[in-house]
Amino acid sequence: MKALVLQKKGEISLQDLDIQEELGPRDVRIAVGAVGICGSDIHYYQHGKIGPFVVREPMILGHEAAGRVLETGADVTHLKPGDRVAMEPGIPDPFSRESRAGMYNLDPSVRFWATPPIHGVLRPEVVHPADFSFKLPDSVSLQEGALVEPLAIGMHAAGKAEIQPGDTAVVIGAGTIGIVTALAALAGGCSRVVMTDLLQPKLDLASKLGPISTVNIKDQDPLEAVREITGGWGADIVFEASGSRKAMEGIFDFLRPGGRCVFIGMPTEAAALDIVAAQAKEVSMKTIFRYAHVYPRAIALMGSGRLDVKPLISRVFPFEKSVEAFEYAANPDPDTVKVQIVMG
Repeated sequence: MKALVLQKKGEISLQDLDIQEELGPRDVRIAVGAVGICGSDIHYYQHGKIGPFVVREPMILGHEAAGRVLETGADVTHLKPGDRVAMEPGIPDPFSRESRAGMYNLDPSVRFWATPPIHGVLRPEVVHPADFSFKLPDSVSLQEGALVEPLAIGMHAAGKAEIQPGDTAVVIGAGTIGIVTALAALAGGCSRVVMTDLLQPKLDLASKLGPISTVNIKDQDPLEAVREITGGWGADIVFEASGSRKAMEGIFDFLRPGGRCVFIGMPTEAAALDIVAAQAKEVSMKTIFRYAHVYPRAIALMGSGRLDVKPLISRVFPFEKSVEAFEYAANPDPDTVKVQIVMG
C-alpha cells in the first residue's frame, strides 16, 4: 500500500510498501479516514529523533487517527464493519506491572504508532486492537475523531488537576495541547481560563471557544493579568503546556496558596524549578505522560456537544499531498493550530 514514509531526518515521501498485517481474533481492520499532524511527527521529520527514540530505518508517520471498520476479528462483538472509530495509538503489554496497576500509558514496552521502530498510520488501512478502537457518535466526524488523541492529553491533565467547580486555571501555551487542555478544564468545572502565548492569532481563536481570557506575553505581564483577574489571590491551577524552560521559571507565582500545577509540555533540556516558591504555597505538582482510560470520556464529551474541537482544524490536505502538508506544518502560518490529512 502507499504510505507517507520518513526515510531519515528531513526526507519524507509517499512510497509503495508491502505491509502484511494479520487480523487477530480481537483485532479490527480499519480504513484510515483522517490523520492529524502532531508536533512529534514534525520533530521526527526535522530532527530524526526524540530523546532515546531514533529513526534508524524508514518509518510511516502519523498517530492521531480515525477511520472506518472494514473487518472484525472472530471475538470482536462491540464493533462491526462500517462503524466509525477513533484509534488510541499506544498498545501496551496487558501483563506488564504498569498495565495491571492501571497505568498502561507508563508501560515501557508500549507499542506507539510513529514512535521508532513502530510504523504510524498515514496509509490507507491498518489493523488495530478492537479494545483500543472507540466508536464515534454520529454527530462526531472522522476529522473530529482524529482530534481525540490530543484531546485525551488535555483530559488526562484536567483529571490530574482535581478540578473543583468554579476553579480558575492558567494555561501556558496556545498550541493544540494548550487549547484542548483549556477546553477540558472548562468541561471539567473551571469557571474561567487564562491563556498565555506569544502568537496573537492563536490567542484570538482560543478566546472564541469559551470563557477564556488571553494574555500576549509580548505586550502584557501575565502574572499581573492573573492577579487582576483573581483579585490578587492567584489561580487555583496552572497547566504548563508550552514545554518552555523560561515559562517554568516563575510558574508557581501564578498560583494561590495550596494551588495545583500540572506539567504537560516537555522541555528539550532539563528545566529548573523554584522548589522553595512551591513550598511556600504548598503547591501540589503533577505530571502527565500521554493518557490512560480517557478516550471514552473524551468522545462522550465531544458527542454531547459540550466540547467542540472543529475550530482547531486549520488546514486540511488530501493524502496525495502529504509531503506538502508536512512542509506546511513544519513552518505554518501564525493562526494554524492543527493540520490534518484526509484519505480518499
